Amino acid sequence: MIDFRSDTVTQPSKAMRDVMYNAPVGDDVYGDDPSVNQLESYACERFNFEAALYCSSGTQANLLALMAHCERGDEYICGQNAHNYKFEGGGAAVLGSIQPQPIENEKDGSLCFNKVAAAIKPDDSHFANTRLLSLENTIGGKVLPLEYLAQARDFVNTHNLALHLDGARAFNAAAELNVDITAITKHFDSVSICLSKGLGAPIGSLLLGSQELINKARRWRKVLGGGMRQAGMLAAAGQYALENNVTRLSDDHGNARYLANKLNELNGFSVDMSNTTNMVYASYSGGNNISKIANELAQQGILISPSKQLRLVTHLDITGEDIDSFLNALSAHI
Repeated sequence: MIDFRSDTVTQPSKAMRDVMYNAPVGDDVYGDDPSVNQLESYACERFNFEAALYCSSGTQANLLALMAHCERGDEYICGQNAHNYKFEGGGAAVLGSIQPQPIENEKDGSLCFNKVAAAIKPDDSHFANTRLLSLENTIGGKVLPLEYLAQARDFVNTHNLALHLDGARAFNAAAELNVDITAITKHFDSVSICLSKGLGAPIGSLLLGSQELINKARRWRKVLGGGMRQAGMLAAAGQYALENNVTRLSDDHGNARYLANKLNELNGFSVDMSNTTNMVYASYSGGNNISKIANELAQQGILISPSKQLRLVTHLDITGEDIDSFLNALSAHI
């Protein structure tokens, strides 16, 4: 199966499965799982944060961050296209009683700080208390520049806000910028890192922050049913991913560029060439229905998500040969 739907579809390698099989385990709710403890300790050193928390998903890690930063009736500001606003079930509002204040993303994925400043609520009982600015990197496959992140840090310092990063694909951003991940994460009070996308682990995300923030997040994780018992086999896969699957992310970016260039040559396809990481966005104006094309491709073992704006994602299970096979099959159906 050749699957372009997302980088969440990656399969653990044999080496990762061996690490999982042999991982020592305990009861993580009691703090007794050595593999979870090792991953959290490793993450603290790797990302230069005081504390880390292993979570079941990026959605959970983001929600825990919001609930640790904000109280009931508080507000966080984010992008209109932010995953923790648009694609996470309204969890902050439903479960945290936290009001989201979305701001329209600029074309490069950033937020205009003048617009953000205008959205900060006055100190008045009529309004929610604005506590947090949340950014996402990458966002829609686009990388926020380091200079912009430094400006964001200065902005929140000026306005007495905290700063959270949804870093589900932060390693992709670091790979594209050719910097260590800490060049990105150092600007933030909290960071979520997904282990199950391009890094190839089967499940899990990390939340990083101060000891105080992680203590609050750990309690909320338990309240939300996220306390896992013998989770060490999963945590071991996450650590393997961090230690072995980071440097190869640039291969995914190269494959995405190759796919974008070749797809742009096909009749009916127009590709957004501004994306530089592992996502290819294309519009299709050909005669055949894109859903019909997707169904025909699926019968050949090629999976895509049909939509008005087609998103194709490269990852560690997509090779250059897979891309050529996809393009040849697609050409026969358009």
